[in-house]
Amino acid sequence: MLEILRRTSETVFVPLTVGGGIRDTVDTDGTKVSALEIATMYFQSGADKVSIGSDAVLAAEEYYAAGAALFGNTAIEQISRAYGNQAVVVSVDPKRVYVPKPDATRHATLRTLVPGPRGEHYCWYACTIKGGRETRDLDVVELTRAVEAMGAGEILLNCIDRDGTNSGFDLELIRQVKSAVRIPVIASSGAGHPAHFEEVFSKTTTDAALGAGMFHRGEYTVRQVKDYLAERGLTVRQFEGDL
Repeated sequence: MLEILRRTSETVFVPLTVGGGIRDTVDTDGTKVSALEIATMYFQSGADKVSIGSDAVLAAEEYYAAGAALFGNTAIEQISRAYGNQAVVVSVDPKRVYVPKPDATRHATLRTLVPGPRGEHYCWYACTIKGGRETRDLDVVELTRAVEAMGAGEILLNCIDRDGTNSGFDLELIRQVKSAVRIPVIASSGAGHPAHFEEVFSKTTTDAALGAGMFHRGEYTVRQVKDYLAERGLTVRQFEGDL
């Protein structure tokens, strides 16, 4: 991965974020390697930021179990202390849990315009780990507030329910998280058309929006999305020259 990162950074001149395996671990020869040391290798190989996912959820659970106390030993705390908050991104993978009324759960609920399978008008967002395969008893507000306290500088806010649907961003989720934290939030999951970017920027206060499949499949280019937004009065950074 380090070699891939080095080669990529030679030709990419926008901020480069890398994720995966940024945790305390033991090498094949038995040597203990800290999350900070792994992050350092990534930074030395050309990364501008590192992204932490499942381990952030586990760290947040420990944070609340200890009475919202910080001990300085989590990967987020170590890396942000060494390299600054802006170097740490937390990737969040929440999914909807519908409830019939707000007091049916201890979690932060919202009234939704997208009712559940039994007509429920309230929901909360449960955090997941292991690529969405395991759901934890931690909501997205709890997680994002905990990692902000630990020193995370940015939230990549995915949405399992919208991922790969091309149906647009989950605006309700984005609004809830933006109202809970002060650090930048990148809206992710669901983009399938340039209009979805206009919608998320006009109807939420998200700091950025991410597109994946629509670009990978060649359906649209980044330039087309930027041109679409500019034509509708949004301020965008234009391309400075042909690549």
